[in-house]
Amino acid sequence: MAKPGATGLTRIIHAFGYSMKGMRAALQHESAFRQEAALFVVLLPAAFWLGQSWLQYILLISSLLLVLIVELLNSAVEAVVDRIGNEHNELAGRAKDMGSAAVFISLGNVMFIWAVIAYLRFWH
Repeated sequence: MAKPGATGLTRIIHAFGYSMKGMRAALQHESAFRQEAALFVVLLPAAFWLGQSWLQYILLISSLLLVLIVELLNSAVEAVVDRIGNEHNELAGRAKDMGSAAVFISLGNVMFIWAVIAYLRFWH
């Protein structure tokens, strides 16, 4: 049985609104997301300078977008864990640490992709 609520174009419009609300919340309440968004804004033009093909542009930009996506998910996990309670809980701590590790890996992915493409442009 389908969930009750809006369907079709109305559902898409509502979903877009919820997404923008989430972006505003992340920008307002999450300093890590603001820093990574600033990194995206700075590196986006650099991607077009560094890359030499559409595939390279896509790799450079999508690696940056992946960091933002993972940070949003990490922030969501942290918000839910914090909502449940502030007392120390091993599982809650593990969930937060795993979210942080995911962000770390996505940042490493950016460094790897950008380094390989820089190597190909300048030293290959």
